[in-house]
Amino acid sequence: MTALLEVEDLSVAYGAIEAVRNISFTVDEGQIVCLIGANGAGKTTTLRTISGLLRPRAGDIRFRGQSITALPAHSILSGGIAHSPEGRRVFARMTVEENLLLGAYTRTDQAGIAADIRRVCELFPVLGERRNQKAGLFSGGEQQMLAIGRAMMSRPRLLMLDEPSMGLSPIMTQLIFDTIRELQQQETTILLVEQNALAALALADHAYVVDLGQTTLSGPGHDLLADERVRAAYLGQG
Repeated sequence: MTALLEVEDLSVAYGAIEAVRNISFTVDEGQIVCLIGANGAGKTTTLRTISGLLRPRAGDIRFRGQSITALPAHSILSGGIAHSPEGRRVFARMTVEENLLLGAYTRTDQAGIAADIRRVCELFPVLGERRNQKAGLFSGGEQQMLAIGRAMMSRPRLLMLDEPSMGLSPIMTQLIFDTIRELQQQETTILLVEQNALAALALADHAYVVDLGQTTLSGPGHDLLADERVRAAYLGQG
């Protein structure tokens, strides 16, 4: 497979606190790749750095073979990487449609934008049914759908999802994970950060365990599901 994203020896610090230490991983075209680990392991910081919201202290990030480490966030978005952040962060006082349009702010192709709004509403019918309602009236699961849909509006080659199941019911969590699989089938590559390690590893083509800002284990998702160290540390088994 061809590497779509390559993260090499990435280090990121908040002042004197080093949150990510020499982390390295790759995301191949067409894959679902998952980062799992305890809270504070550096997973969210890694995604924020890839999307240009943070600057690394050291290391390199390459997308489609080109370094994007020094690019501003809007250029990274325009280049094909979209980020659905932890906590959803939809604009509560804006409607579904207005939130989706914000996801397409780097685009000028009005017909294509309209077609992609229809696509998102087909993927998440509740968004279509409530297209003119304010996002603040939605449940957590519905807001997560909107956050993913908003990220899809830039037509990304790589979609990064940070904790998409956080705070959701088991039924809604399953719906979100089914949607992630459907997006992969529609040729979107996914980089997933997820506390629900069991569901994430079952879904992932490849996964990395992140501990104290470093990758400590990696392999196919089903292999890590069977790894005794992973089962003991993250699945409550062993």
